[in-house]
Amino acid sequence: MNKKIAIPVNESGILDAHFGHCKYFAILGVNDGEIISEEMITPPPHEPGLLPRWLAKKGVSDVLAGGMGQKAIQIFNYNNVNVFVGAPTQSAKELVQGYLGSSIEFTANYCDH
Repeated sequence: MNKKIAIPVNESGILDAHFGHCKYFAILGVNDGEIISEEMITPPPHEPGLLPRWLAKKGVSDVLAGGMGQKAIQIFNYNNVNVFVGAPTQSAKELVQGYLGSSIEFTANYCDH
């Protein structure tokens, strides 16, 4: 199974808890449960509703995030992108490995706007 997983990250490649205002997105390509690629991309300036469509156009299949507004989750779902919120503060690679191995618990959505 091929996936393209996006994680909002800071300069160090660690999860940025606020999805809409992150400095970068780590985009990890996965094939048959193995990470095969990793890139850091700079998002466009924040505008409500823009990032979900922008990431969907880049072929992202899943998003792992700390917090995210309900509207963004709805736009991702409309674009057939799975969203998992409440991720722990770890590196993008650690998060994807935990997600693939089902060893990470996604707790709750702490973003209220």
